[in-house]
Amino acid sequence: MNEYTNRDRTYEGQPCTPNSSINCTVTSCAYHCQDAQRCGLNSIQVGTHETNPTQDQCTDCQSFKKRW
Repeated sequence: MNEYTNRDRTYEGQPCTPNSSINCTVTSCAYHCQDAQRCGLNSIQVGTHETNPTQDQCTDCQSFKKRW
């Protein structure tokens, strides 16, 4: 399948159901619902790569998986 065919599918190949509580603009994520700009997961894990984060750039969505 090409990316267009898979655009509304999650990483596992399931239909992407937008979660209205999780906005997302990371189109390279396998859980991103392309047409809705929302995440298809029920919840996400947010973490940090810093010892003492002080800015939003210090946090990461640890649920991210690269789109195929």
